[in-house]
Amino acid sequence: MHALAALIAATATPMPTPTPTVDPALVTPGPWGFGVMAVLAVIVILLVVDMLRRVRRARYRVEVGAELDAEQAAADDEGSAGKTQ
Repeated sequence: MHALAALIAATATPMPTPTPTVDPALVTPGPWGFGVMAVLAVIVILLVVDMLRRVRRARYRVEVGAELDAEQAAADDEGSAGKTQ
């Protein structure tokens, strides 16, 4: 059994490690890349906040419009009921 393990260990080939072909310092974003990404993140956050504000405002307008329509319909019903009596 030891001879078989020794044979397997002797025939195993080591895995080669890949050598980089590009200088790692040239492919990193650096401080300019960080600055651009930070500015983009701030812009996206401001756009999301503005969008949420606009959606909320539109929803409130729809709710108020529905309430005004309901009040107008109720007033019209009372006015027409008073005329028929």
